[in-house]
Amino acid sequence: MARSKSSSAWLREHVEDPYVQRAVREGYRARSAYKLLEILEKDRLVRSGMRVLDLGAAPGSWSQVVAPLVGSQGQVLATDILEMQPLTGVGFLQGDFREESVVQSLVNMLSGHRADLVLSDMSPNISGTAAVDQARSMHLCELALELAVQVLRPGGAMLVKVFQGEGSDTFRKSMAAVFPLLKTRKPKASRPRSSEIYLLGLDKRL
Repeated sequence: MARSKSSSAWLREHVEDPYVQRAVREGYRARSAYKLLEILEKDRLVRSGMRVLDLGAAPGSWSQVVAPLVGSQGQVLATDILEMQPLTGVGFLQGDFREESVVQSLVNMLSGHRADLVLSDMSPNISGTAAVDQARSMHLCELALELAVQVLRPGGAMLVKVFQGEGSDTFRKSMAAVFPLLKTRKPKASRPRSSEIYLLGLDKRL
């Protein structure tokens, strides 16, 4: 089947993307690594010995960034509905985060400890219907926040990708109820035309 003009344009843009090229050179699994690297440089979220959950982790670029920073005394737990090739220092759980059994398995992997940071770069499978995709995206954000409330220590932090649109303002208010310090980040590696932003919640309430 012939490739459509739109898919050909996307492929050309992807191949020519400087962040894609840089990721290949520097050994990161995806260009999204540079979104997190920029945020970490600005906000200093990760330190040695921390416990970090990485939601929607595949192919693993965020875990790649975080694992060396937390070191051997820390812990990185990643999950995704897709497979992810193993990474040194990263525990991985494959499953659908929308299922309670998967969430409970992830909690069990913490072995009774509290996490210091929850990362969520989750996106739904795109249907092509904007309203449906937005609703699915916000549902994933809400589930991530529910987990953060459950597993984060007091004073912990959460970084979550949010697509601006229906429900995003309500979600921002929900995060503000949990995190008294709430910041918005739009990394340079985030494509300008994308509606994605990252909400950073700090100093989780008890």
